[in-house]
Amino acid sequence: MSDIHQIPADLVIHGGKVVTPETVLEASIAVRDGRIVAVGAADAMPAARETFDASGLHVLPGAIDVHVHFRDPGYTHKEDFESGTASAAFGGVTTVFDMPNTIPTVADGPALKAKHAIASAKAHVDYGLYAVLGEDTIEKVPELVEAGIVGFKCYMGNTFGRIPSPSTGAMLEAFEVVAPTGKRISLHAETNSIMERRQQRLVESGRRDPLAHLASRPAVVAVEAVARAAILAEWTGARIHILHISSAAELRPLAEAKARGVDITGETCPHYLMLGEDDYARCRGVIRVNPPVREKENQEPLWAALLDGTIDMIATDHAPHTPEEKTRADIWSVDCGFPGVESQMPLMLSEVAAGRYSISDYVRWSAANPAKVWGLYPRKGVIQAGADADFAFVDLDRAWTLHDADLHSRSKISPWDGRAVTGLPLHTMVRGRFVVKDRVLVAETRGFGRSVHAIQEMPAPQPKHADQTLAAVIALRPEEAA
Repeated sequence: MSDIHQIPADLVIHGGKVVTPETVLEASIAVRDGRIVAVGAADAMPAARETFDASGLHVLPGAIDVHVHFRDPGYTHKEDFESGTASAAFGGVTTVFDMPNTIPTVADGPALKAKHAIASAKAHVDYGLYAVLGEDTIEKVPELVEAGIVGFKCYMGNTFGRIPSPSTGAMLEAFEVVAPTGKRISLHAETNSIMERRQQRLVESGRRDPLAHLASRPAVVAVEAVARAAILAEWTGARIHILHISSAAELRPLAEAKARGVDITGETCPHYLMLGEDDYARCRGVIRVNPPVREKENQEPLWAALLDGTIDMIATDHAPHTPEEKTRADIWSVDCGFPGVESQMPLMLSEVAAGRYSISDYVRWSAANPAKVWGLYPRKGVIQAGADADFAFVDLDRAWTLHDADLHSRSKISPWDGRAVTGLPLHTMVRGRFVVKDRVLVAETRGFGRSVHAIQEMPAPQPKHADQTLAAVIALRPEEAA
């Protein structure tokens, strides 16, 4: 008898349809010590201390949202790690990557360690933490890597928190320093100087309407930024990830960089796929987000880019604010962003129900690809032996309506209020433990979430032009340079 049958499982899940990036199969799943030990026929499962009947449900690998803002510390009136991760769990999300634009900014080892303490005490789901990469943090790269990050965040354009955008020279140096670490750099890829100039001129002209925000950030700001970042990554060998792709135009520099062999990946968000300029009149300041929701003609190219692999994954840019901060009359005073970590899965599953793509496609974008890009695969992002038992149990046929008042985020204002959807995560499990069961939060899971940096295994770094980095040429003595 094999070891799998000699030792009882903690849990065996029967009756569900298991979803992989390739197929859907009726199978049972055995879980022991938080990890999957077997997937297969019911009669092939080991004895179990507990069983769970998933009949009528699809079992998806829990979604990995690589782009959230949980506002903790510094802005906890908007969100904190407890409410944000609870919201994630109700959305079938079992791992989140949290951004560093908090107070204090995650820019050095002590700030990162303090944030780890907050997250580990509050998180219901697993998480990774980003650190800022900018003019003043280049020398902090070694201590930030040592203190435990999932990746770096570079703000090429201004957004909430007003973290300064580095010059191109500083970006090159930063990429040179990060490349040998193997860590990936996520980029808010909008060119700051263009946006600042256009916004100033629009303000001076008296434009304060919601569409003025879109006018201040035309797609060229992203096109230029993506192209520039790709060139720097190609030169240095740094790994980069383009956040919140919003326009058809930026797909060209992204695809061209991939074709040249640049280690570049990208994400888009439901609001860029499903909302357009016509929604500004309905939503007003609620829709304000960076980059902006763009003209409707961008939607189909973005869908096509997901399907052909130009865009690698779906994320949310979950960015909560209070109703007062989102409903100011002057668009320039409205805080940018809105909650999304809880609504992403039902929004995307509605497109599965509509026949736009398959449930396997969705699992590839929401779980498998994020895990692969960020060095977590096959520990996460897949349902197979050896992986963490992270599951979303979904009723694909359940028709319901999104209501802001029902969100588990502290922020209860979004562009999705009243939207009909099809597909509901009924239960969410993290490392073999239910965090949400029958649409009820299991309160004892507060503090159960763990940082994934400890299990992250990025491929070996491949820095380029190491002899021409700023550090290398400064280190040369004059007689050596001659």
